[in-house]
Amino acid sequence: MNDTEKKAIGLVELSSVAAGYLVADQMLKTADLRLLLNRTICSGKYMVLVAGDVANVRAGVEAGAQAAATYVIDSCIIPNVDPALFPALGGSVILQDHEALGLIESFSVASLIEAADTAVKTADVQLLEIRVAMALGGKAFARVCGPVSAVQAAVDAGAAVVEAKGLLVNKVVIPAPSPELYGETL
Repeated sequence: MNDTEKKAIGLVELSSVAAGYLVADQMLKTADLRLLLNRTICSGKYMVLVAGDVANVRAGVEAGAQAAATYVIDSCIIPNVDPALFPALGGSVILQDHEALGLIESFSVASLIEAADTAVKTADVQLLEIRVAMALGGKAFARVCGPVSAVQAAVDAGAAVVEAKGLLVNKVVIPAPSPELYGETL
């Protein structure tokens, strides 16, 4: 599967490691998918992130969620995923602008990834990072930067996605942040 075939991503977040392996296997056997992340995360949770065309991602996520229904914490399917999500998940973003810094924090990885996708599609911001559940007690957060009004619009839109699921921890916009706050991304 090449990058042009990664039109969608899907994620299943589980409360059981064993169920995570079962879900990953079921997803991969059900549809033509590329496994992007398949790992434990803090608080004993597990996440399976896949990419493919929309129909295959939908089929894989549905099959995976059905295979371990009682262990599913959250899931998402994002058709036409914004390409900015991939480097942000991998921690390979180079900072371009820092007029304002915005953060969205969630109790679930799946809802945060949906929020980050919504944020970058809503306003002209740079997605700096998506940090998922490691050393965060199972939570996740995303950081965006850009002009203050764009960061505010992006954070508000992304946070609304998480809030609709009842999983929003916090959202913050910091105009003219101290340069040291970007230390992890420079």
